[in-house]
Amino acid sequence: MSQIQEEMKKRRTFAIISHPDAGKTTMTEKMLLFGNLIRSAGTVKGKKSGKFATSDWMEIEKQRGISVTSSVMNFPYKDYQVNILDTPGHEDFSEDTYRTLTAVDSVVMVIDGTKGIEAQTLKLFKVCKMRGIPIFTFINKMDREGREPFELMEEIEETLNIETYPMTWPAGMGKRFLGVFDRQNDQFVHYTGNEEEKYIPYSELDQHPELTEDATYQEAEEEMELVVEAGDTFDMEKVMRGDQTPVFFGSALAPFGVETFFNSFIDMAPEPAPRKSTEGIVSPDREEFSGFIFKIQANMNPQHRDRIAFVRICSGKFERGMDVTLSRTGKTFKLAQSQQFVASSRGTVEEGYAGDIIGIYDPNVYRIGDTIVTGKSKFEYDELPQFPPELFKKVTAKNVMKAKQFRKGLEQLVQEGAIQLFKRYRFEDYIIGAVGELQYEVFEYRMKNEYNVDIELTPLGERIPRWLKEDQVDESMFDERNMLAEDREGNPLVLFKNDFSLRWFKDKNPDIDLIDLFEVNEYNQTLNS
Repeated sequence: MSQIQEEMKKRRTFAIISHPDAGKTTMTEKMLLFGNLIRSAGTVKGKKSGKFATSDWMEIEKQRGISVTSSVMNFPYKDYQVNILDTPGHEDFSEDTYRTLTAVDSVVMVIDGTKGIEAQTLKLFKVCKMRGIPIFTFINKMDREGREPFELMEEIEETLNIETYPMTWPAGMGKRFLGVFDRQNDQFVHYTGNEEEKYIPYSELDQHPELTEDATYQEAEEEMELVVEAGDTFDMEKVMRGDQTPVFFGSALAPFGVETFFNSFIDMAPEPAPRKSTEGIVSPDREEFSGFIFKIQANMNPQHRDRIAFVRICSGKFERGMDVTLSRTGKTFKLAQSQQFVASSRGTVEEGYAGDIIGIYDPNVYRIGDTIVTGKSKFEYDELPQFPPELFKKVTAKNVMKAKQFRKGLEQLVQEGAIQLFKRYRFEDYIIGAVGELQYEVFEYRMKNEYNVDIELTPLGERIPRWLKEDQVDESMFDERNMLAEDREGNPLVLFKNDFSLRWFKDKNPDIDLIDLFEVNEYNQTLNS
């Protein structure tokens, strides 16, 4: 076996997804504790103690107690090299999450045991299912009174249309929570309430009458027998296809059950898989290096005003200082500045293999979705999904003397995917589009704190964007209600006031093609046809 194949098999690259406040970031921090990367976990909303989530590096995240951008963490654990991508749970930042999901090989879905499947969980699950990503489920907050385990399992199966296989099963919840049956390791993991887990083999349970004679334990034991007899059979092939999800119970905050989950997950999770490209399937053990940029982040270090492109390595071996070709332009660059991360902490990385996530310095040449390669091939990996915004606002600098900083901030934040940029057709009026209002708050905050520019936002309200072919543009047909604009590539589009305006325009102009943009590749194919 070659060195590339050996290293590739050690990689575990996954994202953690959930609805806001389900415990995703807390879960991430417990994993960092296991990797000995942090000595104590900062609670997500622990502002009074001055402790903040390690994976929340942006100042506004610390102030608001939320994750607003995906963060990357790399660390060794046992025999593996782990790459965790902690994603924003808030729906206003779902596009960042969707792009991040293209860079992972599996997903950990955190579900709040008191609430069950919530809206954002469902939305993100559908994206994972569409991409065939294996999904591992952790039902959180068992140290609180919540919904019955059977009810939660049934909801997962019916709502998400996926088989469940409980790898662990809880005994009680809230103040009655005793621990979990660990089916994989034939043991009961006892919750002591003091951040320690006591592992009792099934063969030794009769030595613990204080546990086995407890009514809550006995009820859970009966439930466990029912699960074994009537539940689905574990099928690893189904798990890898995304048709069955292994389910674990615990509490990330307590913490309890996270280590049991992580040890099982890390052994079961898939290694890097082959990927589709314009030249066909690219194997991860291919000798030539290749990777794609799924995220760009400006000003991770405000003192240096740096700009980092996050690369998912898809094949071969990365070595610092190597020359790569940007497939989109054919230009060659030397990757002299390369880094790996634990949120805002970073260190120089000398080498990497398929599955690793690395950061490279971006001299303002890369775009989200770009492919970089070595060798003679100039293929590109599948284009990343792009979603049309729903809210639109005009944006101007309050101080005209700050025009240069304004344009720089606007350009950089657009390039990293924080918002989408448009202009009035044939005018220099800037319009920014977003999925939700919180994106505007973050944009305004970052323009002020990272570029020293106060901005003014004028709402255009919810709009329905539809793209046009260049040869079908007639400016006399549009006004403020149905506003003619162009995207950052110069392609024309109409921002319709509402659904009635859109239908009225279609009825009046049946010969004009209105393009509904859901994925950038469909968009480009339509424009180029």
